[in-house]
Amino acid sequence: MLLASALLAACGQLLSGKVYTELDTLKAGEYQLDPNHTRVLFKVNHLGVSSFVGRFNQSRAALDFNESDPAASAIVADVEMGSLDINRPDFADTLMGCDWLCVEDYPSARFESRGRAEVDGQQLKFNGDLAFRGVTQPSVLIVNINGATTNRLTGDYTLGFEAQLVFLRSDFGMDRFIPAVGDEVTIEVYAEFIRQ
Repeated sequence: MLLASALLAACGQLLSGKVYTELDTLKAGEYQLDPNHTRVLFKVNHLGVSSFVGRFNQSRAALDFNESDPAASAIVADVEMGSLDINRPDFADTLMGCDWLCVEDYPSARFESRGRAEVDGQQLKFNGDLAFRGVTQPSVLIVNINGATTNRLTGDYTLGFEAQLVFLRSDFGMDRFIPAVGDEVTIEVYAEFIRQ
């Protein structure tokens, strides 16, 4: 049993390459989101006492990373509203109606960065535009780059990424039940990007 455990640990070590964490040590280039290693969550206050949490299961994103000038990096991301997952299909159908997400008319939401990002250590703060429910508003995507490594199983150069975006749903014409359901929505992204 001890030998088997040691062998499994050794296999895990062989699959893990060296992890680079400083932005200037990461490889520049075009990156695409790995859907198999991505989670997009949303949180909104409920009744002032808890957070209602759900996720979207389908998203796409492209990151143009510049290691010599990280502030010149750019990102665009799309989330498919119809991929809403709250573990309760009947309520998900309600949320996809036009009192809320209005998926039939607006099937996706998009964030697109513009201008230079602000850089603070491993964090990139992207100013950009959030397009949602037919409305476009300025927004900020705060990205923490965890580091990058080569996945020895696939050979893919992989960048780890966590991000947060906060907006007011009332800015996008979705103001039902405020304040019982909070106006502020927090989007959290946990993802891996693969260099193309």
